Amino acid sequence: MTSQKTNQESTNDVPARRTFLKQSGACAAALGALTVTGGAYAAANCAPTLALATEWDKTFEKSDKVDHQKVTFKNRYGITLAADLYHPKNVTGKIAALVISGPFGAVKEQSSGLYAQTMAERGFITLAFDPSYTGESGGEHRDVASPDINTEDFSAAVDFIGMLPSVDRERIGVIGICGWGGMALNAVAADKRVKAVVASTMYDMTRVMSKGYNDSMTSEQRTQVLEQLSQQRWKDAENGKPAYQPAYNSGLKGDEPQFMVDYHDYYMTPRGYHKRAVNSGNAWTITNNISFMNMPILTYIKEISPRPVLFIHGENAHSRYFSETAYAAAAQPKELMIIKGANHVDLYDRIDKIPFDRITAFFGEHLK
Repeated sequence: MTSQKTNQESTNDVPARRTFLKQSGACAAALGALTVTGGAYAAANCAPTLALATEWDKTFEKSDKVDHQKVTFKNRYGITLAADLYHPKNVTGKIAALVISGPFGAVKEQSSGLYAQTMAERGFITLAFDPSYTGESGGEHRDVASPDINTEDFSAAVDFIGMLPSVDRERIGVIGICGWGGMALNAVAADKRVKAVVASTMYDMTRVMSKGYNDSMTSEQRTQVLEQLSQQRWKDAENGKPAYQPAYNSGLKGDEPQFMVDYHDYYMTPRGYHKRAVNSGNAWTITNNISFMNMPILTYIKEISPRPVLFIHGENAHSRYFSETAYAAAAQPKELMIIKGANHVDLYDRIDKIPFDRITAFFGEHLK
């Protein structure tokens, strides 16, 4: 596998940036971060202003090979999403585009942004977005997930990027990482505009929440979980706000399974920590799991066909079974790529393990 390195230099290419902004069209400017839209879509769907960070606060170095800007757009439910748009420099005409999100509990400044910037360096216009209720995106209450709304977030990202003048809307692909890999597959099964999809180190969040790891939850345990969640709703209703789970990955006691150690190594160290990420010492609401308990999102995975699916997973990942069973359930054309020696988190940011050459070739072939 060829090792791909992120560029370690940062540049402020003002002329190129101005050209990019002009081409995209400006909808609003606030706090130095720009909201862009495209064409008639802009007038009808100009997203409300969000307070977006103006500094480069990613967990990876800024590339001098792409133009970058922060953008916002609305999903079908009227929630405003925040995203980072990456455009390869010195590229003209309409080109292929990718929308990217994940991992579950992460923000666009982490893994999805790394994937987006790297794929932009390889010639794609890319969009890494924060899902509803998380990161810089809108939605109240904060830090809650929904298999329906978060699936919609992917299609809303397709709406947005497909309206940009420099995007060929017949050549749009999706990358979902970790828990958003399952969401991406669900979105693409229904959204026939997407021509190809990659699920990297995927989780099926509806499966793990409703059945436990390795489908180990008994019916009695499931009933007990639902009873607890139901009673928590009374407490939240009485308090007028949701209660939150303990802080995620905040400390290790020494008896955790290896995958929890791996999560801590990414989310709570300089390698991947970000203050807005749920997994970086923040938390989901206690009732977060309710809507995942009886809504299996991969029911219609076969309907992605005849469009291609590429599953990528680490050989040593605790989550590998999610990709293997999803691959078995999917129809052709499909591919399962197992990365030798990699664990679940390695595919978040390890440039020497993420198979960007294969991902580039996959989209190059199927987004012609």
